[in-house]
Amino acid sequence: CGKSAPSVAELKEMGYTHILLATGAWKAGKLDIEGNVQGVIEWMKKEKKQVKPNLSGNIVVVGAGNTAMDAARVAKRMGAESATIVYRRTKKEMPADEHELKLAIDEGVNLVELAAPVEQAKGMLLCDKMVLGEPDTSGRRSPVKSGEQFSIPCDLVLSAVGEQVDSDLMAANGIEMERKGPA
Repeated sequence: CGKSAPSVAELKEMGYTHILLATGAWKAGKLDIEGNVQGVIEWMKKEKKQVKPNLSGNIVVVGAGNTAMDAARVAKRMGAESATIVYRRTKKEMPADEHELKLAIDEGVNLVELAAPVEQAKGMLLCDKMVLGEPDTSGRRSPVKSGEQFSIPCDLVLSAVGEQVDSDLMAANGIEMERKGPA
């Protein structure tokens, strides 16, 4: 139709008293490492437009939420030689739903636990080997560098860390945001 959706203010003027904005977390987090690194959301948007599988090489997805699981599965389906999820904690601490991880593993996705990426170069991803230290303020055990490093095959890193709600969109609709949600 070409007509945009009404704003929150306009909906209130129309008499609505309860309004749910289900926008999702489309603002990409940043993985601060050198190399061939792309944000997972933009990458998945691009891959969704492909007609047939067109990936090759080894894809590493850094993160452990449902978005990371989806990206690893898409990479495998798009023809990647391998898809590996790298997470700095263990499977037990993953924020992804258990069935999402199972689906990924069933589709041939690899999982490397207790690993923090350092740099992607020359077809490899250098990682710090982590150990679990004391719990942080949220109760989750904090990952701590062990002093050891290792590498895994990697041609492309997909960053699936820290996706956030677009606070500008919320502010434009009169909703104040804190780090984890509405104020």
